[in-house]
Amino acid sequence: MELLLDNKTPPIEKAPYQKAHTHPTGKLIALVGCDGSGKSSLTTDLIAAIQKYTPVKRYYLGLGSGDLGRKIGQIPVVGSWIENLLKQRATTTRTKGKKIPGVMTALVVYFFSLRRFCSYLKMRRALKAGITVITDRYPQAEIAGQCDGPGLSAAKAGNRFVSWLVRSEAALYQRMASFQPDLVLRLDVDPETAHARKPDHDIEALRIKSEIMQHLTFGGAHMEVIDATRPYKAVWKDIVRLVQPYLTVDLASNQK
Repeated sequence: MELLLDNKTPPIEKAPYQKAHTHPTGKLIALVGCDGSGKSSLTTDLIAAIQKYTPVKRYYLGLGSGDLGRKIGQIPVVGSWIENLLKQRATTTRTKGKKIPGVMTALVVYFFSLRRFCSYLKMRRALKAGITVITDRYPQAEIAGQCDGPGLSAAKAGNRFVSWLVRSEAALYQRMASFQPDLVLRLDVDPETAHARKPDHDIEALRIKSEIMQHLTFGGAHMEVIDATRPYKAVWKDIVRLVQPYLTVDLASNQK
């Protein structure tokens, strides 16, 4: 665990942090947490509740690579082999001291980061238009290789081109992370509960993610921590209470 928590991005010129609410834009609320914490379900329900009364948009700011790998694993005959190969290369890429396994692996990781950056730019345009935005996950530049941090900054680059990809990706994450949400809702869940909800996920990976989430500050953005091990209704009640100050409609009253 100590090794993973040392996987921070290499020093580059950092953009100053920008508070989203310092601009005449819509409000930005991010839901973050370990897999199995309920991010996606809560984001979906929050969007459904808000959009009845005011414009709101949802943006998924994760990579989606894990779900893609699990879908590949379902392919008959060769699926499991391909999934295991991808897992091995991804694990190596995320491990400090290891060498990124080839240009192709680096390009794939970089592609997923570019896709995330494109979603981030769409989110910024929505905010500029005055629309409230709810995100499922949020990029961070504090710890590499895990929990929506840079994917190429943990392991060693094997050549100059991969080194360029590492620097370019790190710059993308610094830019994304420098724009702070108005509110970060961190959904805390223990690995056992998370695994019970997501039995197809590796429990050791869930332990690592759960631990790392405790250390992320998202650049000092305003963060509220919610015990997501509780029943859904209890968590939902807290979500509504915490987002209310950022909405122009009385969400709690309108749901009664």
